[in-house]
Amino acid sequence: MAQTRRPLMTVDELTRFLDTDFAQIHTGGRTFHVEAVGPLTAHLRMAYHERHLRPGGTIAGPSMFALADLALYVAILAQIGPVALAVTINLNINFLRKPEPRDMIAECRLIKLGRRLAVGEVSMFSEGSDEIVAHATGTYSIPPASGDAG
Repeated sequence: MAQTRRPLMTVDELTRFLDTDFAQIHTGGRTFHVEAVGPLTAHLRMAYHERHLRPGGTIAGPSMFALADLALYVAILAQIGPVALAVTINLNINFLRKPEPRDMIAECRLIKLGRRLAVGEVSMFSEGSDEIVAHATGTYSIPPASGDAG
């Protein structure tokens, strides 16, 4: 049963992987943090920083988009291992309400995890609130495993 599937990578292993293979996400200082992974899930935090603000003092859409994309990537890698070349092929986001100028929390759930494609959803919240401020759905392409015949 898919819900009992245990992650192959821990939070520490994912953090080390991102630090070495995707270090550019920390340009200007670390703001993205993997807080938890579970069966087909990931929980991330984007620390509040003024570089994530847009005019009007709210969290900018591109920052929330990056958080959603990273949450999907982390949830997938937690399940399949350190496959650096898994790539986004589609990401849609709905901005539902104005986020507060504080940390953003992303809760990701994979809906489908196949050999070549993964589909998931991400709900984002302002820290301390239960109201969803943005909801994203995305699809990732997973490269064939070594020795996989096309």
